[in-house]
Formats: sequence, structure tokens, C-alpha cells
Amino acid sequence: MALHLDHIHARSGTFDLTADLRIEAGQRVAIIGASGSGKSTLLDVIAGFLPPVSGKVLWNGADITAKSPADRPISILFQDTNLFPHLTIAQNLALALNPATGRVRSGGMALIEERLSRVGLSGFGSRRLSEMSGGQQSRAALARVLVQARPVVLLDEPFAALGPALKDEMLALVAEAAEAEGLTVLLVSHDPKDARRFAQQSIVVEAGQVSPPQDTNALLDNPPPALRAYLGAG
Repeated sequence: MALHLDHIHARSGTFDLTADLRIEAGQRVAIIGASGSGKSTLLDVIAGFLPPVSGKVLWNGADITAKSPADRPISILFQDTNLFPHLTIAQNLALALNPATGRVRSGGMALIEERLSRVGLSGFGSRRLSEMSGGQQSRAALARVLVQARPVVLLDEPFAALGPALKDEMLALVAEAAEAEGLTVLLVSHDPKDARRFAQQSIVVEAGQVSPPQDTNALLDNPPPALRAYLGAG
């Protein structure tokens, strides 16, 4: 079981990205690189927002290259929480379960409450964003991802606006959920401390060139020249 980017070549405007790699199911992987190197473009290809010029995206051997984002086994959490402020948190999660109408059966409501409880928001289903702190809103956004029960989760710096303690708390929550449910998680981060804390493996993206996953600690202990310059490692 793996996420496989098979000789991918993608283009966004005049920017080209290439990737040829496998990520084994259940891995937590950090994506590291300078701004503009192609980290978000890589996530767009995996999520289905940017069709590749050539190559294939496969999950467990099945070709998902032509599938829409909604039909992929992938959920994504952006810096924007992607929650509607006029809806309650439970209604937001219900919309994630049933995007067409937001209506769910009784079993769906039980799942919503279970996911809220998992992220420490038991009893928060009736609240709106205006009634919650920034940390609580991030927890609700994570619950929205978890309620979709998709095996691959992409995190595009969703906790960047949080303070260090809250960010650590959220990464710990994601790691706990990933471990409990066998999720494959890809985390875009500018902070090597986040990569060391969260990810067993890391991918370096440099000028549109995506490297295969490497052991995080080994990579950061002895980074290649471009990554060393980016990290300021001397």
C-alpha cells in the first residue's frame, strides 16, 4: 500500500514540477523547501487540483490521476480552516460528510461527535467559529478532515498562524489520529523542528524538483547544500 507519483511532470503557469517517488501507507512525511520551490504545487497534484502534463498518481496501485479531488482518497487542510462561519461546527462537519445537502443520518451525527471528541471538542457541535478561540477553530478544522475518513491527509501549513505551544499541540493531535487510524500524512512546513517532531520521513522540494522521502533526522543532520542554505545551517 502506497502513494506513488510515477514520473510526474506538472506545470503551473511557467513553473514546472517533477516528481518520481513512493510514500508507504501510514507514513508521516514532511515537505520542506524554500518559498516558491513547489511545495503547494506538489500538494495540488496529489489532491487533484492540478492535472499533471505527464505521469500518474496512484494509490495502492490504482490510477487516480483522472479522478476529481472529491473522488480521491485524500483530504486537505489549508491555512484557511475551510469552515463556514454562519454554520455550527456540527453543520460544518455534516457538510464534509454530505457536500450535496449537509444532511446525515443518526449514525453520521454519532461519527461527528466522536471526531469532535477525538480532537478535544466534545460538546462543541452547536457552537459557531465566533464563539471559539483560534486553537479551537484549528481543532474543528482537523475534525472536519477526520470525519471524511480518507486514508491520505495533506496539511498545507494549517497551523502556521498559531503560537508555538498551540502548534505543537495540534501536530501532536494529528500524529495521534494518524497512528490510531493508519493515516498517511504529508505536512508542508517551513520549520525543521516541526519536521523532526512530526515526520519519520521528509521530502525536499527545490526549484520544482521533488526528492524521494528520506529519514528526517538523517536529512536534517546532514542536509544537501540547497537545503542547508535554506535552513541557515552554515
